[in-house]
Amino acid sequence: MAHNHSHNHSHTHPDLKGRNLLISIFLNILITVSQVIGGLISGSLALLSDALHNFSDVLSLVVSYLANKLSKKQASLHRTFGYKRAEILAAFINASTLIIVAILLIIEAIKRFQDPEEIKSNLVIWMSLLGIIANGISVLLLKKDSEANMNMRSAYLHLLTDMMASVAVLIGGLLMKFYQIYWIDSALTLAIAIYLIWMGFDLLKTSTKVLMLFTPDHIPIKQIVEEINAFDVVKNFHHVHVWQLNEDEVHLEAHIDFNEDITLSEFDSVLHEIEDLVFDKYHINHVNIQPEYRKPDAKDVIVQD
Repeated sequence: MAHNHSHNHSHTHPDLKGRNLLISIFLNILITVSQVIGGLISGSLALLSDALHNFSDVLSLVVSYLANKLSKKQASLHRTFGYKRAEILAAFINASTLIIVAILLIIEAIKRFQDPEEIKSNLVIWMSLLGIIANGISVLLLKKDSEANMNMRSAYLHLLTDMMASVAVLIGGLLMKFYQIYWIDSALTLAIAIYLIWMGFDLLKTSTKVLMLFTPDHIPIKQIVEEINAFDVVKNFHHVHVWQLNEDEVHLEAHIDFNEDITLSEFDSVLHEIEDLVFDKYHINHVNIQPEYRKPDAKDVIVQD
């Protein structure tokens, strides 16, 4: 069997990821404490719901920070892949918490619709401004890394949705202050919750696919098989597995039945051609091929192991 390694590296120094996450954690602790106090004093459900979301942000950022650290640990005899999937697991956890928080907010919003309360809007306005500023700083810190890393994207989405929630709370505070429209507090809470579900579901689906070793959406297995079967020396390319280990690594594992009993050096030449093909066209950077000649095994493209 032959195995090719090709690693991609982020342009951002990994220590900056950890530093930016730590700054965001402390900012969100500040926001959470302030908004809980402000929500209890003012009676604003939207402000308390924003505080709950901020608390989930703190937890998600801690998970992302730990996953970021774990992902750098070296492989060992007991952990041959190291902790490379830690960040995918963190993304799954964070997406799940987004949806759980949203469901809790919907329940509270419906209860408050049935029994609206007068709210001290001035405090709501100032607390929402604090949330917008602090979350805005965190969003800017994580934006670049979120474009290339699922774990950082999950943390970024938590913070982005919370910043937008704070904007909604600010608008609600202004409407309550100048127009005494107190039901808007519950309406905004409901809108925030629906938005959280919408944002969290896609990330939950994507991270689940990776954890379940599903074939990445951009990989056309049938097309790859046809292209490799077109090689003169190849009789059959079969027993194919393609999966994504983490953000940087896509693996292809398969068997090749050859027309002739070729030498090892000839196989190496064919292997290099396959590696170049799948890397250049499909960004597959780990290839593991089992060569065969007249082996009496199943020759289907997908074989149930």
